[in-house]
Amino acid sequence: MYFIADLHIHSKYSRATSEDMVIPTIARAAKRKGIKLVGTSDFTHPAYFALLQKQLKDAGNGLYLYDDVFFIINTEVNNIYSAGGHLRRIHNLIFVPSLETAAAISNFLANYGKLAADGRPSVSISSYEMLCRIIEIDPKAFIVPAHIWTPWFSLYGSHSGFDSFQECFGDLSAEVFAVETGLSSDPPMNWRLSELDKKTLVSNSDAHSPSRLGREANVFDCELSYDALREVLKTKDRKRFLFTIEFFPEEGKYHYDGHRSCGVRLAPADSILSSDICPICGRKLTIGVLHRVEQLADRKPDQLPDDTIPFKHLVPLEEIIAETLEMGRETAAVSKKYDELINTLGPEFEILMNVPIEEIVRLDEKIALGVERMRRGEVNVEPGFDGVFGVVQVLPGTKRMPVEQKHGGKGEQLKLFG
Repeated sequence: MYFIADLHIHSKYSRATSEDMVIPTIARAAKRKGIKLVGTSDFTHPAYFALLQKQLKDAGNGLYLYDDVFFIINTEVNNIYSAGGHLRRIHNLIFVPSLETAAAISNFLANYGKLAADGRPSVSISSYEMLCRIIEIDPKAFIVPAHIWTPWFSLYGSHSGFDSFQECFGDLSAEVFAVETGLSSDPPMNWRLSELDKKTLVSNSDAHSPSRLGREANVFDCELSYDALREVLKTKDRKRFLFTIEFFPEEGKYHYDGHRSCGVRLAPADSILSSDICPICGRKLTIGVLHRVEQLADRKPDQLPDDTIPFKHLVPLEEIIAETLEMGRETAAVSKKYDELINTLGPEFEILMNVPIEEIVRLDEKIALGVERMRRGEVNVEPGFDGVFGVVQVLPGTKRMPVEQKHGGKGEQLKLFG
């Protein structure tokens, strides 16, 4: 039986994250979405780690349990260091098979940064050196470079990343067997870079609030254990890794180039014509994911590598409801309709992917039409740029509200955090 996994979220101890991002609320949201496995993230934060020790039950298979939801122990760190004459800022996910290993890795990383300052701490050690020490601490631990195309903090980021995998990880490149594509790219964009052919592409929500869980996710058909998951990712097993669930990448907040303060959004071809300079203020544009892929790609868009893992583009149910009501996603009316749908038809992913359209029609014809059009890929998207989410429209003629930039009362999610 397949299960859905979201392997990258954040706790309330990360900046710009909802106070609701704690294990009980995360587990409740995962059930409503239909997610069986969730990454804890943020294990390096001392206060959150104490909660993980207290609230999670060891499942005996390298995973942990809370209220029938499985958790894999992981964290995200911001590696800041100089290499090749440039300042590098790379976000990496660290996965471990036990809380004991997590504690050992935290003790090691405490030498390079203040772990209590943020759930996603900044550490002054290279990705390569960190990986060396992590696999010495526990050979079963592994890292996954996060949202690898995001301009500001990622492996291939236009502002502080590298131009190749080898530049970052050197002779340990083979030890990094999976990468996270991020919200602003999808698998076909990543397939254009041949050095990623041997890497398994994963997709995760990077959620900062419970409602954002599962906006991207992974669907597996394997034993629900740490070792099985690690093996599937390491071997890129298409029989057990069924597909990824993707944003329409245009909706990601770094898909196009642009300059938010000037309201300038440009396709890569237009940015190139303007020498990557904002036509309003004359400052350098934030080069988005689509442009960066074009810079590094060694394949044309229609050239597919072998053994690719399938994917599905979905639009979160709350966004479809919000569009049909022509209201903001965070409104009470949207929440009420969402509850009605999942209480009647089942978890969100069942509704988006499997529930027959005629069953949705019985509750709401417009929502049913929106789901049907989404399944066929009949959507219009205004691409996101420079930290501003794109806007997806599934129904012609409706007024689509922009995706809210606020998270749990802590203010706007900063572009620095992907």
